[in-house]
Amino acid sequence: MLLEATHEKLAGMKLFGMLNSLKDRLGRPDHADLSSADLIGFLVDDEWIYRENKRLGRLLHNAKFKERNACIENLDYRVGRGLKKAVVLDLAQNRWITAHQNILITGPSGSGKSYFAQALGNHACRQGYGVHYIRLPRLMFGILQSRAEGTYTDFLKRLSKFQLLVIDDLGVANLNEQERQDLLEIAEDRYGARATIVTSQLPVSGWHAYLGGGIVADAILDRLVHNAHRIDLKSVESIRKTGAAAAADLTQAGHSEK
Repeated sequence: MLLEATHEKLAGMKLFGMLNSLKDRLGRPDHADLSSADLIGFLVDDEWIYRENKRLGRLLHNAKFKERNACIENLDYRVGRGLKKAVVLDLAQNRWITAHQNILITGPSGSGKSYFAQALGNHACRQGYGVHYIRLPRLMFGILQSRAEGTYTDFLKRLSKFQLLVIDDLGVANLNEQERQDLLEIAEDRYGARATIVTSQLPVSGWHAYLGGGIVADAILDRLVHNAHRIDLKSVESIRKTGAAAAADLTQAGHSEK
C-alpha cells in the first residue's frame, strides 16, 4: 500500500520519469543490492533524462523542420562545394546564436542550402535553443493571415521569441511593398536580440535589387548582413538528383535480389 501511495504521489507531482524508473528498477535483480543513496541517484537521473527528452521533443516540434533528419554529422564536404568542416565545427559551438549574429547561406538550387540551415537549426534545438523554420512564401502568407485575423502584432511577437529563426528561400517569389515592410519589422525585432539564418538562390549582392532598392532594402540588409556569417555553396550536380539516384539504385538492387 505504501508503494502504491508513492506511485500516486509521484504521478500527482508529474514526476513521470521517476515514477516509471521506480517501477522498473525495484523489479530488477541487478538492483537488489543497491544502497538507498544509489537508488535515489538513479531515480533523479531518470527524471532529469525524461524531462530533457520531453523538452527536446517540444523544441523540435515547434521548429517545424521540413527535413527532420537534417544533422550536421551528415553534411557533404566534397571538394568544390564551398562548405568547410572547420567552419561548421565552429558554428556548431553556437556562439553566433548567443552573440545574436546571422548566417546567410546562398547557392544554386539543389546545393543543400535548406538542409544545411535545418541541420544547424536541429543542432541548436539539441542544445536547448528555441528554433523556428519557415519558408519565406509561407512566412508572408502567415503575416497576411494574421493581419486579416487581427493578430498581426501577436504573430510578430511570437516570431521574435525564437532564439533562432530560419527563413528559407528568400528570392523565390516577388515581394510587394507591404511584404518588404513586414520583412523589415521582423529583421528589426531580431537585430541585436536574436539570431537568424537566411537561405537564397540569389547571391547577397543581388538582394538589394530583389528587395526593391531604396530605403527599405537598405534597412533590411543593414540588419541581416551586418555581422553575419556568409556561406556560398556550390554544386556541380544537384544533391536532390544524387539522392534520388541513390534511392533508385537501392530500389533496383532490392528488386534484383528477389
